[in-house]
Amino acid sequence: MNQLEALRQYTTVVADTGDFHQMAAFRPQDATTNPSLILKAVQKEDYRPLLLQTVHQFRGRALDEIVDRLLVRFGCEILSIVPGRVSTEVDARLSFDAAATVARADRIVELYQAQGVHIDRVLIKIASTWEGIQAAAQLEQRGIHTNLTLLFSFCQAVACGQARVQLISPFVGRIYDWYKKAAGSAWDEAANSGANDPGAKSVQAIYRHYKHFGIATEIMGASFRNTGQILALAGCDLLTISPELLAQLSAGVAPVARALSADSARELDMSPVQYDEADFRYALNEDAMATEKLAEGIRAFAADTVKLEQLIRTA
Repeated sequence: MNQLEALRQYTTVVADTGDFHQMAAFRPQDATTNPSLILKAVQKEDYRPLLLQTVHQFRGRALDEIVDRLLVRFGCEILSIVPGRVSTEVDARLSFDAAATVARADRIVELYQAQGVHIDRVLIKIASTWEGIQAAAQLEQRGIHTNLTLLFSFCQAVACGQARVQLISPFVGRIYDWYKKAAGSAWDEAANSGANDPGAKSVQAIYRHYKHFGIATEIMGASFRNTGQILALAGCDLLTISPELLAQLSAGVAPVARALSADSARELDMSPVQYDEADFRYALNEDAMATEKLAEGIRAFAADTVKLEQLIRTA
């Protein structure tokens, strides 16, 4: 049994890519996309026809609508391969506007439904800002399920649990990147690997909190830099993994042990934590890593959405 098959014993494996031709070989349950992954995909010859067909069919419509239709087109192709759900992201430029986020999510869901896709097979990805979390709470109350992304801190995870969102995506690799860069020449890779990786430790803390207090929100570790980070979270509800790392796990034969256990988390002595808006904003502000990576992530996704719009204009 290779490491990917061993990991499936403990965790639901999700493909993190817009390249759906690569997906089938790894048999993921779900798939996640974001503007950067879709931008990367449509620049490949295999996927350019999807871009051209979508632009041709909806030429003259608002640019943001064509972007959403392209995202949904990719999502539908992905859903023909995976048996579970696809995550499709709301424009990152709306990350601080709850009402606009809800409206955009509604349109994405309507576009999927027009293609015969059941609402339960779609997760709307929203940045884990305070406004994004409140928008997700509204959507969840109406049966539209959400995936809160760009999540770097415990306070974001707690607020998402309070909002009863379907799923969160803590960004393991980007947390690791920040601490490694901050440490500079003092960074000790061996001492900060596996279960001691700062990104893995962040997810471990969230997992223990959720499982101890019976919070139903699913935890999906994301943004991995190496297979060690992935295996350190074996037992997490879901892990979304790039095709490159899925291939490495498929080739790996070392044993894989469960790293996270809900039963163990329930036995811990923990105090409940809650955040109102003021507490949330202060806690996030106190976490320099999370503040910087959240802002950076929103900027990067927004920039790639603009590039996608430029491709649409010139198609």
